[in-house]
Amino acid sequence: MSASEAVQASPARRSLRRVRFGAILTAILVLLFGVPWWTLALAGNQWPGPVVAAVTIGFAGGLLALPLLMVLGHGRRGWDWAAATGDTLLGVIWVLFAWALLSVLLRLALAVAGVADPARSRLVAAAVVGVSVALTLWGYREAMRVPRVRRVTVPVARLGAGLDGLRVVLLTDTHYGPIDRAGWSARVVAAVNALDPDLVCHTGDLADGTVPQRRGQVAPLGDVRARLARTYVTGNHEYFGRAQDWLDQMRQLGWEPLHNRHIVVQRDGARLVVAGVDDATAAGSGHPGHRADHAAALAGADPDLPVLLLAHQPKQIGEAVAYGVDLQLSGHTHGGQIWPFHLLVRLDQPTLQGLRRHGDRTLLYTSRGTGFWGPPLRIFAPSEITLLTLRSDPDGPAAREVERGQHQREPEYARAQHLRAEAADQHPDPGR
Repeated sequence: MSASEAVQASPARRSLRRVRFGAILTAILVLLFGVPWWTLALAGNQWPGPVVAAVTIGFAGGLLALPLLMVLGHGRRGWDWAAATGDTLLGVIWVLFAWALLSVLLRLALAVAGVADPARSRLVAAAVVGVSVALTLWGYREAMRVPRVRRVTVPVARLGAGLDGLRVVLLTDTHYGPIDRAGWSARVVAAVNALDPDLVCHTGDLADGTVPQRRGQVAPLGDVRARLARTYVTGNHEYFGRAQDWLDQMRQLGWEPLHNRHIVVQRDGARLVVAGVDDATAAGSGHPGHRADHAAALAGADPDLPVLLLAHQPKQIGEAVAYGVDLQLSGHTHGGQIWPFHLLVRLDQPTLQGLRRHGDRTLLYTSRGTGFWGPPLRIFAPSEITLLTLRSDPDGPAAREVERGQHQREPEYARAQHLRAEAADQHPDPGR
């Protein structure tokens, strides 16, 4: 193909991608709204006509409103009220969709028990509504509360005796956004300070929006206290806007932005390299000078010192292993946030949450996140403020606990990566 032909083909490819994206999005929306609508309005319920009409109008209105609210809220206009409304609607319809699917099991059980329609379908509809309402209310409370403290002991074999017992507090995925959570932010900071940390780390997805929009919510982070350092790296959401502005803002608040760089902290003669890399999506974001660069992050570091690495996504662990990192701290997964979304997260990430070993040296700790993204709900995926206590004894209780855990990548993730590699081999991108 000549250069002129390639230029002419590019708009056609872009148009085809837009059509494909639109078709996929439409199919997803129809399923999300269609399955619960069928369960509640039809499916043998034999409701009176006005009831069916009212339910149908409600679901049709939601189906039309959701994409409009998302465009107005998360598009160029950036209207927070639209974003908050759309995000909440998305969360509610996801809960209804999930439990409408699961209601098939209840329907079968009632059929086996001899319960006939319309009583059977009406019982199922009532159960779906009741469970969805209860879980939505509970999930909202869980999302808006100050996270519980999760305490984890981490063995770091190369850690010097002077740093044994180092207290590291991990925050991640705060996602300050269209719902004003300045008060929540201040309460989180108070909870962090009460833990008396030596080191505080934030592994990205700090906020959704610009610095002027979210400055008030982020400002309390300037009051975080740590004896040795406060460190921050970017997540993928920083690259939806102005990532450099957030790095600069955190520096103004007294934090150390680890933009592919490291610092060394020390106590009682022992030293620890604390490094950070940009998010895995940074290279394709169009932000000049931003990409995950482990070589730059560790340039000049003493190879005999242990390394604590901040990297937003767990799937960046491969590079951490290659560079001999001792412990990587990550977030990104939210633990799934709204059950059963975790099943999709596991297709993209090697782990959902917790401490896992990768290779002979490297440990990965993945937080379920401190805040929430989008829908203000957390269902069966509680948020957390993590207190990691680093121990230098390679044969101690903490090391034995890790050895009893799961050390390998999740099988769903491994299979997904294999299928992607096969697809790339069979259908190479002609634009590359």
